[in-house]
Amino acid sequence: MSGAVKVQFALVSHTNNGKTTLARTLVGMDVGEVRDAAHVTTFSESHVLQTTEQGDSLLLWDTPGFGDSVRLLKRLAMAGNPIGWFLREVFDRYRDRPFWLSQQALRAARDEADVVLYLVNSGEHPRDAGYLPAEMRILEWLGKPVVVLLNQLGPPRPAADEQAEQSLWKQHLDQYPIVREVLALDAFARCWVHEHVFYEALGRLVPEPKRAGYARLRAAWEANNVARYHASLRVSAEQLAAAARDSEAVAEETSGFLQSALKAVKLGKSDAKRQEAAMAKLVERLEERIAQATGQLLTLHRLDPGQASRINARVRDNFKVRAPLDKAQAGLLGAVVSGAATGLSADLMAGGLTLGGGALLGAIVGALTMAGAAWGFNTTTDRNQPTVQFAPPFLRTLMVGSILRYLAVAHFGRGRGNFVEGEAPPFWQAAVEASLQAHCPDTERFWQDLRTQGDKGAESLQRLLATVVTEVLARLYPGVQIPAQAAAAA
Repeated sequence: MSGAVKVQFALVSHTNNGKTTLARTLVGMDVGEVRDAAHVTTFSESHVLQTTEQGDSLLLWDTPGFGDSVRLLKRLAMAGNPIGWFLREVFDRYRDRPFWLSQQALRAARDEADVVLYLVNSGEHPRDAGYLPAEMRILEWLGKPVVVLLNQLGPPRPAADEQAEQSLWKQHLDQYPIVREVLALDAFARCWVHEHVFYEALGRLVPEPKRAGYARLRAAWEANNVARYHASLRVSAEQLAAAARDSEAVAEETSGFLQSALKAVKLGKSDAKRQEAAMAKLVERLEERIAQATGQLLTLHRLDPGQASRINARVRDNFKVRAPLDKAQAGLLGAVVSGAATGLSADLMAGGLTLGGGALLGAIVGALTMAGAAWGFNTTTDRNQPTVQFAPPFLRTLMVGSILRYLAVAHFGRGRGNFVEGEAPPFWQAAVEASLQAHCPDTERFWQDLRTQGDKGAESLQRLLATVVTEVLARLYPGVQIPAQAAAAA
């Protein structure tokens, strides 16, 4: 289409500094290979980050890492002799493949890039990065604007510590005019809401003729992310609404002379057993819905749905039950709230309430009832038929778990390759609960309304989720301008 542009970023670094990991973060799917070894990426390849209806495209080139930077810098002295360069390059391809790969990275950046992204390992002091001076001179030879990305390894840390590290690198890189911007990789790699920091910074460096097209690409990126955000909230809202409206009839007591006699002398235990059986069925359905919702969230984020059990286990590990329970009971209850009991209770029908998953399910029901019948389950009588359903305090805890699950999915594997520790830190729960208390102080009334208002109640639930999650993201990432459309339910 006339007026359409192609904007290209080239990703370069010293070998094994995390280029392919960043490419996966920005592309939103597994590309290349991530492992702790030199020269894992062997050829330069491009990945589409975004397109528009007008025909614009944004591409990211993932290149082999620089190896022997000093030697490569010396080779650049031959750049004025094309024949000599060609002969040396062909020779290196077979004699010294790592060095040849470095040359390929350089050629891709020179020929394709509008902006060069240069990764450094901020886990080391800039003065200790011996390759840095030579590679800065190599980048100067390219004649393209350079954005340095600090690849911060390890779990999230307080903002002040990370800002101090970023300032240290900025001060050190001030001596290189080719460096136009220094960004902390984790600042935009942890969650989609912060990626605009990356795209905005690079937009200032895109050549003037391409900026109108780049603006269209950014608008398309934002629209896609907001749509995915609201789709995720709908998934969570539907799962919570189903749990709130679910109920299970308590089976009628079988008649008989022996049962009547035992009940008359208060030796019969059938009432409790029948009620526990109904509760167990509620919990089983809840676990199934949580598993489905987690899989849907992963699919929306272009992640493997098979990671659902790991997501739910991470939520469980960082979730603290706010109820008068001992540690073991709280752990069981945390498992059902997070969805991490899924699979263990799947053999309920085969094992009954005493064997296999049924034993776990019974223990979870016991944990709920130990907190008090009003906290875990409500018992009602409808048309003379006793039923059980989840109580509002439990549903509130379930909502906290659902929000933590979304946060875990939205942060899963971003910027660090495979899933690692620290992607669902415990301080998330405090932020979620504080926001939820501010926007929904009357838990009892909220869930009662949800059960009676039909679609209107479900819409109120999704609006509440949007308000709370958007506020939590703003707390986790201060200064980030979250799209206005994200705060309102679609």
